[in-house]
Amino acid sequence: ERGYERPWYVRNSWKWTFAGAWLGSNIGVLELQGNYALHHKIFSDLGISSKGIKTAKDLDDIDGLVIPGGESTTISLLLDSFDLRIPIKNFAKENPIMGTCAGLIMMSKSIKGDKKVTPLGILDIIVDRNAYGRQIMSCKEPVSFRLNKQKIEINATLIRAPKIISINDSVNVLAMIDNFPVVVMQGRHLGLSFHPELDGVTIFHEILFNPSCKFYWTNLNKVNAA
Repeated sequence: ERGYERPWYVRNSWKWTFAGAWLGSNIGVLELQGNYALHHKIFSDLGISSKGIKTAKDLDDIDGLVIPGGESTTISLLLDSFDLRIPIKNFAKENPIMGTCAGLIMMSKSIKGDKKVTPLGILDIIVDRNAYGRQIMSCKEPVSFRLNKQKIEINATLIRAPKIISINDSVNVLAMIDNFPVVVMQGRHLGLSFHPELDGVTIFHEILFNPSCKFYWTNLNKVNAA
């Protein structure tokens, strides 16, 4: 008998059949602090080239960027220490950026009641840091949503996760937990409250960085929470 087959948007040990379709592109993963290694693993399993980003010059030869989870106050300070804040904001004008957990906080326009972190203002949203609880309250929640009418079901790992409490009308909500957005998209930019890389979920990396994917962001004509 055949064993359980993981959905195509959950990472397998083998590379995706069409992974070689975009070999000319290179995606950066910010490596100042946080959980960046598993994002490289996702890209490797998809056959997409990735490199660590630690300086402004590193942005010159990449086509997209991931800001991983970690500690947002530390990431905010290091962006200034490494003179990366303005270069990343300029990079975002023409290139896609995905932020997960602390990365979402950094991409937000504003943070409720918090002056420790200076966000980048890439996504027109307001977030509440650590609203889903402390480290010991970390949890995994089932999430379902639809992309071009196809239902997608994943597990979302929330670790001191930010809650999206306000969005601009131009921000598209892809998925929700308890009536709050946990995945949002604005133009070519994507923000997640959780860590898809911890559960081997590849769909979000493909939406933003894999033109061969049928759900690549320019191909999406309807996105809604299931």
